[in-house]
Amino acid sequence: MSVSLLRVSSVSVRFGGLRALDDVSLDIRPGTITGLIGPNGAGKTTLFNVVAGIQRPTSGRVELAGRDVTRHAPQRRASLGLARTFQRLEVFGTLSVRENLLVGAESRRRWERSVRPHAIVDDVLTRLGLGGVEQALADQLPTGTQRLVELGRALATGPRLLLLDEGASGLDEHETAQMAALLRTLADEEGLTIALVEHDMPFVMGLSDTVVMLDHGQVVAAGTPAEVRSSAAVQAAYLGSSTTAGGA
Repeated sequence: MSVSLLRVSSVSVRFGGLRALDDVSLDIRPGTITGLIGPNGAGKTTLFNVVAGIQRPTSGRVELAGRDVTRHAPQRRASLGLARTFQRLEVFGTLSVRENLLVGAESRRRWERSVRPHAIVDDVLTRLGLGGVEQALADQLPTGTQRLVELGRALATGPRLLLLDEGASGLDEHETAQMAALLRTLADEEGLTIALVEHDMPFVMGLSDTVVMLDHGQVVAAGTPAEVRSSAAVQAAYLGSSTTAGGA
């Protein structure tokens, strides 16, 4: 069995009297894709914030590649191989696609002095098929392409673990299929470990190796997509109905 790349142990987060996360534990193996699902307010984005170092847990522990990073700042976690995208698109609209990717590559040079940022960008442009629009301003591109730009900026930092928040949001059916194929390739062929929060149930169930459902800040189901789909807790929450797994 592979050693966990990410281990979250008994993490709780309280905001006053509200418990956003309640004794959450999670293990993610290298080179796998883990989908986080759950109703609005389930705690998914809060968990991502804890893993990324944006939110300090009230209790519990976060380990990255066996190292305790619970008190590490986001920048320190980035230097250890963690990258994150956000539910709301965060591209630099007045910069070109190449310049957006350079932001990630230059960040990487802070902890890996030998890297050549433009070479990294050239590689990411090729991997994501963005070479034809590298000089276009990001805010002039369709949503699907902007999502790729945001993903590319994260990849330019050289991550081992990518936290992808609503990566298929705003994409049409064709773009969603392309995104799924790309993420599968990154995991299978390049060994990238991916955790994703996603409201598109066919997308997350078809892509993930493991699915974890949160509800009211607690893990209520975890396993293969088939196992989670058959869970009574998941079915009661939204599967088989028109409700989706969006939100935090």
